[in-house]
Amino acid sequence: MENIGRIFEFPLGSFFLFGPRGTGKSTLLRKRLPDALYIDLLNPESHRSLQARPERLRELVAGSPSVDTVIIDEIQRIPELLNVIHAALEEPGHPRFVMTGSSARKLRRSGTNLLGGRAANRSLHPFMACELSDFDLNQALRLGMVPLVLGSANPEETLASYANLYLEQEVQAEGLTRNIGAFARFLEVMSFSHGAVLNASTVARECEIERRTVVNYINILEDLLLGFRVPVFTRRAKRKTISHPKFFYFDTGVFRSLRPRGPLDSDAEIHGAGLEGLVAQHLRAWTEYSDGRQELTYWRTRGGSEVDFIVYGELGFYAIEVKHARRVDPSDLRGLKAFHEDYPEAETALIYRGNERILIDNIWCIPAQEFLSGIQPGEPLRFET
Repeated sequence: MENIGRIFEFPLGSFFLFGPRGTGKSTLLRKRLPDALYIDLLNPESHRSLQARPERLRELVAGSPSVDTVIIDEIQRIPELLNVIHAALEEPGHPRFVMTGSSARKLRRSGTNLLGGRAANRSLHPFMACELSDFDLNQALRLGMVPLVLGSANPEETLASYANLYLEQEVQAEGLTRNIGAFARFLEVMSFSHGAVLNASTVARECEIERRTVVNYINILEDLLLGFRVPVFTRRAKRKTISHPKFFYFDTGVFRSLRPRGPLDSDAEIHGAGLEGLVAQHLRAWTEYSDGRQELTYWRTRGGSEVDFIVYGELGFYAIEVKHARRVDPSDLRGLKAFHEDYPEAETALIYRGNERILIDNIWCIPAQEFLSGIQPGEPLRFET
């Protein structure tokens, strides 16, 4: 897949740029801000020097008076630097500070306040289909959309080792858990919850660990930006809804690499969760890149009616069902019809693996390749031709 350019827009002032490993934060910043003072905390020498004396950052900035932007890569490795940056932002004529991170956990645990609102928070996600000139749905379902993987000479091998990168460089190195083996097993078990309603007790039984440990592990996953939860849509609810969120790994390729496969696992089950996750990560990126003007949720009643995604906000009100099927069965539309009865204002669509855009009972059925390619941040979703 050829990258035609990230659509991410920088804020005008100082900002944090969070994102999972391999999403291209450093590459994007070096390309867009080539004249910035760049401080890489993954560099052992820079890390040792600034960890021993964080105030040395002031000296580095003072030594480059013509620089108007300072980039600090992987800021979570030395949270104490935020105190120095905070003080610098109080002074007139200060440069813009850009701080990247693949985890906010250590920053929060250290008691830092993320500069008290003096820097915006932004996230960089895996590629969206619109950022690639030759987006291929089948390849995306197999490899995902992480730039590190897609840009590799051997993407399959890079994807297979991606989880180990986190286990070694984040989880183990930062001491996030004492039992790295149990956490590795948890990552595998959580792949069965990808696209499903999250039940910590069930995961705990499968992992043979305590429920509170699973809750802590899920929080670690979210803090490391490896997974996210989608809450239930409850606005003006006419029917009783369930309360548990759904869980997704941040990238469908990462999900596929973690999901074990045995003789009882069907292709439809794995491919269906993969497609739903691919749609989820696109909608999540779209909502955040659109200045957070949309809420991403799902709908499920206690009576069993369900819609995979509900998007509500300034750019529209949408109900979206995802099916990994080449043909549309009338039963696939039941959840959307039930939702539309309660919320007639919503636009409804079924995303499926077929090749034709069709209209059934006022519900648009759209090929997944076409739908994902058409999602553009800042613009409404387009179901009609």
